[in-house]
Amino acid sequence: MGVACRGYMLSAMKSFEELRVGDVMTTGVISCSPETPLREVAELMASRRVHAVFVFADGDQYTTRLWGLVSDLDLVAGAWAGAAARTAGELAVAPLVSIYADEPLARAAMLMAEYGVGHLAVVDPDDGRPAGVVSTLDLARAVAGEPATAHVSV
Repeated sequence: MGVACRGYMLSAMKSFEELRVGDVMTTGVISCSPETPLREVAELMASRRVHAVFVFADGDQYTTRLWGLVSDLDLVAGAWAGAAARTAGELAVAPLVSIYADEPLARAAMLMAEYGVGHLAVVDPDDGRPAGVVSTLDLARAVAGEPATAHVSV
């Protein structure tokens, strides 16, 4: 499983219309493989205090391709259906909905509504690797005009 730094970069000086995805996204990558049991995914989310984990085809964000994303809501959906016997690959949203950091935050909101997802992978435009994630909570903070929380290591 991969782990990187998590932080928010919300600028309180900008209106929602002026904000870009990169202004509010959570940076870093926490990942697992499709074969990872959901119990381990849940433990990873709880210990790292995140709501989503990237799923890579071979579990390594540096050498393999991004495959999907498991959110806290995916875990809830799987819990009643025997989560102990299920894997990240069974419940991951795939193919993943992604966006670039320099795109308008309004586009992120539109994509979330269009695809019915609460998280978007923020990917590097040059190599397609994930740089972080933007969630509905990040958008809610932006709408509320709240300043970002401090950078948190995970």
